[in-house]
Amino acid sequence: MAIICLSADRQHADRESRELATRLDGIGIDTGIRLWAGESEWYDFDSGDSGPQTEAAREYVAAVMAPTGRTPLASREALESSLVGDRTPIAELLPEAREAAGRRTPGSEAQWAAVRLQKFHTSGRPLTDRDAARLLVALDCIPVRDRLWDDMSPETAASHVTMWTDLTKRAPDDVRAAPASLLAFASWLSGDGAKAQCALDQVPRDSRYFLAGLVAAAIETTMHPREWESIKRIGQDTDFAAHQPGPQARPARSAPGL
Repeated sequence: MAIICLSADRQHADRESRELATRLDGIGIDTGIRLWAGESEWYDFDSGDSGPQTEAAREYVAAVMAPTGRTPLASREALESSLVGDRTPIAELLPEAREAAGRRTPGSEAQWAAVRLQKFHTSGRPLTDRDAARLLVALDCIPVRDRLWDDMSPETAASHVTMWTDLTKRAPDDVRAAPASLLAFASWLSGDGAKAQCALDQVPRDSRYFLAGLVAAAIETTMHPREWESIKRIGQDTDFAAHQPGPQARPARSAPGL
């Protein structure tokens, strides 16, 4: 197995990759290559070889990633800024959306949200401001959120990333915990750990949102996304909460709490 670290900090990448290599070696997996890549150069920790990242290499990576709907960004700062958009239009519609939600049942909202999600999977078109406001308010109801979360799989993860990226960019603080956490989970499930981390940073720090803590624990414990399906199957037959990572596995700002 090769370990490739994409980071602005080469020393940090060396420490982290060395620790991971040691852990993998302990379970019989040989890591013959440890590489670091910054914005303009690469370095082989084992051989000491290094060189520049050529424009041709960057174009090749962009071409390979294009079919996945993801594009390489120059830095973490660029990735973080890509999750921040104009949040005023939805903020202005939230009072109306909350008033309308009070006249509907959670079941009807869950059904509407599920249908709206399937329409997005089919068309890929961003939600209108009014639909976005309605969905963000509906996500305050945990069963509604979990119905959309349950739709996530390796096959649908890319579509979820696209949808929740857009809604995270547009969601005001008081309704951003759910879409940002769903984006973090979908990003992790599709193998994009960097975007998952940046999505977690978009969860308001005072929300103590459980799903954000679950994703943070999965990243910190280097859990592989393919393990999720087996955990999910366990949860269908038993109390799923009993299989969540304990509080000690979560960062303080992501402790349990819906």
